[in-house]
Amino acid sequence: MIDIKLDESTGVALVQLHGKLSEDDFKQAAMEIDPYIEKAGKLNGVILYSRDFPGWDSFSGFFKHVKFIKDHHKKLVRVALVTDSKLVNAAEHVVKHIVRAEVETFPYDQLERARGWVSELLLV
Repeated sequence: MIDIKLDESTGVALVQLHGKLSEDDFKQAAMEIDPYIEKAGKLNGVILYSRDFPGWDSFSGFFKHVKFIKDHHKKLVRVALVTDSKLVNAAEHVVKHIVRAEVETFPYDQLERARGWVSELLLV
């Protein structure tokens, strides 16, 4: 399951991951995020927050995740991966070559530091 808290005043979305990700999770994420992107033209930041990366419940969940990234990465400014997952930390190097957004990884207990990094650009 994905829980999204979108702060429309800053254009930053906090995305918490709970359990294996499904195709429906990404459909729901698009329904929550896309109207804001249509209105603002971009999303200033996404903070992905999960102690461990939960994986996907099926191949269709994985495929929908890839499609979601493909459809949205050009509209993101910064992505903070806040996790203790070794998989995500290793994947950061790959992700940086796939998406246009700036990507940084933070330990799970440093959510506020990640918020600060994502929001830095808003202060300029």
